[in-house]
Amino acid sequence: MKNIINIIVKDEENGSRIDSFISKKEKELSRTRIKNLILQKNLKLNNLIIINPSQKVVTGDKINLVLPEPKKASLKPYKFNIDIVHEDNDLLVLNKPAGIVMHPGAGNYDNTVVNALINHCGKSLSNIGGELRPGIVHRIDKDTSGLIVVAKNNFSHENLSNQFNKHSIERIYELMVWGKLRPQYGKIKTLITRSSKNRQLMEVGITKGKIAITNYKTLEIFENDKTPTFSLVECKLETGRTHQIRVHMSHKGNNILGDKKYRKKFKKIKNINHNLEKLIYSLDRQFLHAKVIGFIHPKSGKKLRFTSILPNDLSNIVKTLRNIDK
Repeated sequence: MKNIINIIVKDEENGSRIDSFISKKEKELSRTRIKNLILQKNLKLNNLIIINPSQKVVTGDKINLVLPEPKKASLKPYKFNIDIVHEDNDLLVLNKPAGIVMHPGAGNYDNTVVNALINHCGKSLSNIGGELRPGIVHRIDKDTSGLIVVAKNNFSHENLSNQFNKHSIERIYELMVWGKLRPQYGKIKTLITRSSKNRQLMEVGITKGKIAITNYKTLEIFENDKTPTFSLVECKLETGRTHQIRVHMSHKGNNILGDKKYRKKFKKIKNINHNLEKLIYSLDRQFLHAKVIGFIHPKSGKKLRFTSILPNDLSNIVKTLRNIDK
C-alpha cells in the first residue's frame, strides 16, 4: 500500500524550492529522500509529474508526493564478528575494521557490513535506503576503519539522515600524513567533484562540485634523520563528501600514508629504521580511522558520543615512530 502526501501552497510559501518546501512540511522526511523520490517520478505538481527538485512552487499549487512501500532486501547473512560498541532498539554503533565494504555492489554481493548486519539483526533494519543498503545511514571507505551508526527502523533512519544533512553529527578522524601540514592547524574549504581523468577518484573543483569543509589540527610531528617526516593529524568534518579527507590532504600536498588512490611517489629514504620500513610496506590500506561519532538519539533525544582507539596496524606505526624519536 502506498502513502500519499497532499499539500497546497500558501501565499507565504510562494517561490520556494519544491524539495525544501516539502521537507519543511514533512519533518519525518529528509531532504535527500525527498529529492530521490522526486527524481524517481513520485511527485505530481498540479497533476503533472515533476522530476526537478529545484522546481519553484507558487500560491495555490497542488502537490502530491507518493511514498512507495520500500523494497525488501533479499541478501545473504554473512557470519562476520562485527564489533558492536552500542546497540538498542533503534540503532547500533559498530567499529568497522579496514578491508570490508559497507554494502553490496559490483564484484561483492555477500561479504559486506550489510550482510554481517543481516546476520546479526535479521529483519530489524531500516529499509528506506535502498534494497541493498538496509540500515545504512552513512558510509566510510572499505580501507578506512572506525565508527559508523546504523539505523534499525525507518524513523531512526530519517532522523539520523536529517542530522547528517544539517551537519550536526560529530565526526572526528585520526590519520597519518607525509610531511608537515602548513599551517599546522586550520580549515580547508573547497568544492569537491568527480575527477575528469578517473571516474573512481574525486578532486578539488574550481567552478563545480559540492562544498566540502574539513577542520584539521596536527597532533604530533615525527621528524629525524632515520625516518621520513610524518604528521599525526586529527580532522573534524563539517561536511561528508566522498573521499573528503583524502582529497583535502592530497590537495594540501600531504597525502595520507598508505593511500593507494591519492598517493604521490616518494623517494626511498636512506638509513630508514628497519622496523618502521617493515610496518609501512606491510600497511595495505590508508592510515585513516573514524575515531569519534556523536549524535542525538532519535527516540530519547539524548546526546550520544562514542570513541574508538587506533587499531593495531596503525597504532604500531605510531608507537614505532615515537620510540625512534626518543
